[in-house]
Amino acid sequence: MRPKPSRTTTKPTLVAAEPISAYDAKTRLPKLLERAERGERFVITRHGRPVAQLVPFDAGDDASVARAVERIAALRARLARQGVTLASILEPGETLRELMHAGHRY
Repeated sequence: MRPKPSRTTTKPTLVAAEPISAYDAKTRLPKLLERAERGERFVITRHGRPVAQLVPFDAGDDASVARAVERIAALRARLARQGVTLASILEPGETLRELMHAGHRY
């Protein structure tokens, strides 16, 4: 049974990102990094098209990481009770690496 979503869940705040050309980003990177440390966000463009983002580093929330680990452990336990193992989902001769990258475009 899936738990009901909490009504106290907050939506992420959207912050407008300042566009900056790849050339300007390259030539002014130290200054942009200082500004990113202060919370500013940038969209790096090439020929006017967005190609990357420079955003402040978020160390993460220890509580949310712990919840994610608990959910993964619960899922693994549930699958084990159903008899699902890694060996049972791999094709003959298939490696875990190949399974992880199935469908990826390079």
